[in-house]
Amino acid sequence: MMRKFLSLLLLSCFIESNEVVFNEVNDLGNGTIEISFLLNSVSLIKSYSSENPSRIVMDVYDTKPKSVIDESYNYPVKKIRSISKENITSIVIDLYEYVYWVKPTQVKTDKGVLLSLQISKNKKLKSSIREIVVAIDPGHGGKYPGTVGSNNIVEKDITLLIAKELERTLRDTEGYSPVMIRQGDETVSLNNRYQRVRRYGSDILISIHADGFRLQSVKGASVFVWSEEASSTVANNLSEKQRKRIQADIKNIMPDDFNEDKARRLYPKIYSQKINESKILGEKILDQLKKDPFTKMHKKNVEFADFRVLKSIDIPSVLVESGFLTNPEDAERLKGKPGRRMIARSIFLGIHNYFLENPIEGTFIENKPLYVNYEIQKGDVLSEIAIRFGVTVESINNLNNLEDKSIFPGQIIRINI
Repeated sequence: MMRKFLSLLLLSCFIESNEVVFNEVNDLGNGTIEISFLLNSVSLIKSYSSENPSRIVMDVYDTKPKSVIDESYNYPVKKIRSISKENITSIVIDLYEYVYWVKPTQVKTDKGVLLSLQISKNKKLKSSIREIVVAIDPGHGGKYPGTVGSNNIVEKDITLLIAKELERTLRDTEGYSPVMIRQGDETVSLNNRYQRVRRYGSDILISIHADGFRLQSVKGASVFVWSEEASSTVANNLSEKQRKRIQADIKNIMPDDFNEDKARRLYPKIYSQKINESKILGEKILDQLKKDPFTKMHKKNVEFADFRVLKSIDIPSVLVESGFLTNPEDAERLKGKPGRRMIARSIFLGIHNYFLENPIEGTFIENKPLYVNYEIQKGDVLSEIAIRFGVTVESINNLNNLEDKSIFPGQIIRINI
């Protein structure tokens, strides 16, 4: 009984420690406005837009406003106000018209955690819209090289190359916004990885790995979601590897970071929904990996393992093992760009299919489009674009009337996937 009381006391302290303060409205030019607030620590935030009347709402959990927010502003913002109820501060941005908006981010500063949201004017919009934010986590990095393969390739390098291939596809496809947990050979702690996912306002997390095993015969790609119980010997082995690394990380959670472990006890329904969504996302990616003729599968079903990077309370999170570098065939496949591109393609198509079936309200995919818009980049050729999206050159030509026509950077083409 005493233990339960102490636990509730800790949770109560967690709830009462965060205040919301209006900071400023900043005109960034080109019709873009940034609205910001200050928090004591990183928070669980649900943000969404609504119509009739047009507004954007941020529900900031486990907070209270230091004082009532009631700020008037110029077009297109009508008013910025706050509503406080049951430890949730709802920040309401009333608008004169529909806007393009970017999910709120949380950046640590000397003044506190800066919660900011950007909106842009666009007369052509029939409703407010935003992009889907995909966090991409290239496993290992810096002082954590990961597995060294049979042909001397290193896991941290392979995961970064796959991640950059996925980032490129998402970046140049309308409606998606990728964020990289690490951009180069950087040491990022396990805690900081999922903390960055939250601070970036991500909708989903994809963690990319290419591990090893004591037996060279073990090979193939796998997809994991979080569970305390491992689903196989290999999954248990991978979980144990992480447990040896996370003990110091767990102790080093900063006071202004969001505590995912406490939040899971506070909001079990939110966490349960996240786990179910993670399974669906994992299955969609696995389905695409199975279709790849060059990638062999280690397991035909989504696996479960205790990977701390996947434990965010509300963000669907999946870990993709692209293969085993201790297996010569997998190592050779992942050493080459074609093999890595096929992994990135499978992940992208899995993500897209997941959102087609589980659309986020107020994003481009809500109306289940039959095609995506892709912006041609310098150096692009149709044959490589076709490979990246898993379609034929002929289908791209037919959909865009490109027969005997050149493509050029900045051109928007439709791709039916």
